[in-house]
Amino acid sequence: MRAFRAFFVPLLVLAGNTALVEAGPLAYGLCQTGCNSLAVACYAGAGLTFGTVVAAPAAPAAALACNAALGTCCATCATVALFAPTP
Repeated sequence: MRAFRAFFVPLLVLAGNTALVEAGPLAYGLCQTGCNSLAVACYAGAGLTFGTVVAAPAAPAAALACNAALGTCCATCATVALFAPTP
């Protein structure tokens, strides 16, 4: 009986507490998908194909700008979407 109370009572308390809302991976995944879609569109607008440009000093300036924008978007997802309440 003691093991029951030690394990299940805290679970019941946590399950019944609706104030505990955590950020979910769903919001983060959707945000990352949006960022990647924008990066693909950015590359396409520059006449490039996303994922085929080698990151080298000879990479086109448009690819470097798209990569910088993708990095900013992903960082924003990590700081905002991971902490957004998900019901």
